[in-house]
Amino acid sequence: MKPPKAWDHLAFFRHDWPAIRNRLEGLDDWLPGPALVFAALDATPPDRVRVIILGQDPYPTPGHANGLAFSVAPDIALPRSLKNIFAELRDDTGAAPATGDLSGWAKQGVLLLNTSLSVPPGDAGRHAAWGWDRLARDAVAEAQKHGPLAFLLWGAQAQKAVTGLPRPQDLVIATAHPSPLSAKRGFFGSRPFSRINDWLVAQGRQPVDWAA
Repeated sequence: MKPPKAWDHLAFFRHDWPAIRNRLEGLDDWLPGPALVFAALDATPPDRVRVIILGQDPYPTPGHANGLAFSVAPDIALPRSLKNIFAELRDDTGAAPATGDLSGWAKQGVLLLNTSLSVPPGDAGRHAAWGWDRLARDAVAEAQKHGPLAFLLWGAQAQKAVTGLPRPQDLVIATAHPSPLSAKRGFFGSRPFSRINDWLVAQGRQPVDWAA
């Protein structure tokens, strides 16, 4: 469970990670497991981050989480929130990825980071108070050193997690969460994917291929 080299200088890894690591090592089982816990940071180094999408914690069903927020392993049926994300994506852009694996987004500079990076099987939110959220704030601040960012903040928890961090040059799209309980209260119809690409193109940067 070594931190990715591009991110290992963050204050979180000096001050908070040792205690969290010790707690994880004392557990019989947790998700997504040691090999995938830092998958989001591994996939998207700070100098490549263009877009930040914050989730809550990994899917608590064994075999589903692959370490990227909202993403699942390629052979897993779409969870309800991801199904809604893809429905909005199709309405907005006309296309969506072929599976629920969002690693194609991560490779293009979309940081898919949960505010908690571990969860016991079947017990969503159990590790939310462990201090993982400090990693999210450190990672955002580090990525901001490399240029303007687009923040896609779905739900109150994601919005609270980065309070005070977005700058005037950043794009912030904050809506309801895509879960079935809240998607109709402002998520559907928000067209976040085309808005982000329009913003990137206006800066002379490559748009994201959201169907990848």
